Amino acid sequence: MTTDTGRFDGYGVLITGAARGIGAATARRFAEEGAAVLVADLDGAEAERTASALRERGLTAEASECDVADRASVEAAVARCADAFGSLDVLVNNAAHCSPDTPGFEEQPDEQWAADLDITLTGAYRCCRAALPHLAASGHGAIVNIGSVNGLQDFGNHAYSAAKAGLISLTRTLAGHAGPRGVRVNLVAPGTVRTRAWEGREADLEAVRRLYPLRRVGEPEDVAAAVTFLASRDASWITGATLVVDGGITAVNSGFHQAMPRAEGVR
Repeated sequence: MTTDTGRFDGYGVLITGAARGIGAATARRFAEEGAAVLVADLDGAEAERTASALRERGLTAEASECDVADRASVEAAVARCADAFGSLDVLVNNAAHCSPDTPGFEEQPDEQWAADLDITLTGAYRCCRAALPHLAASGHGAIVNIGSVNGLQDFGNHAYSAAKAGLISLTRTLAGHAGPRGVRVNLVAPGTVRTRAWEGREADLEAVRRLYPLRRVGEPEDVAAAVTFLASRDASWITGATLVVDGGITAVNSGFHQAMPRAEGVR
């Protein structure tokens, strides 16, 4: 993948949920483009492995164990990023929690609903709240939230989807508040991405792949490219936006096309 080396020289970047998957790919992309990256994750040991792999390539990265459900943990990670790198210029809210749906909607426990919202939505809020003064001070601060097509259409997972929809709303409202302070706030909404969550489910992933107009599922690097674009000066007049990175799944009714021959149309 071609990168614009140096686009983030001098930047301090904090990424939550960065030990693996989309978060790790995003950390790698920022570091390759010159940023100093704090790999923050609930799994501190895995975060250190990801950061160490970047350092072995001569890139700048540190790790931090961070629980976005805990205000003190979030504030400590933000302070560490600013202290270690001299500034906090970009925050990427990637940490999330997704509970499986119960067979009946009325059977879902309060605890599952609360966990999805607290980590996915309120966790991002905690990070934004702690980071905003630093981002405003940087002169080119940016927040990129990792949403989902689940926040736009019905793909199941009631609580997770509600949290991701809420994150889209938070992106808009915070963009209005933070804009006069020089901070842009945007969101990337991925479709199906090949991550650890799909391990051992190759048949399911293949079935899903056929629904995408581009005939493939996403890779973590696809999302990382969108995140770095929105965080960069190339997007300096973009804020409050949701960038859908989904291989066309929300643009095309693939199920209808499969059920109805294209020549038939709708009468």
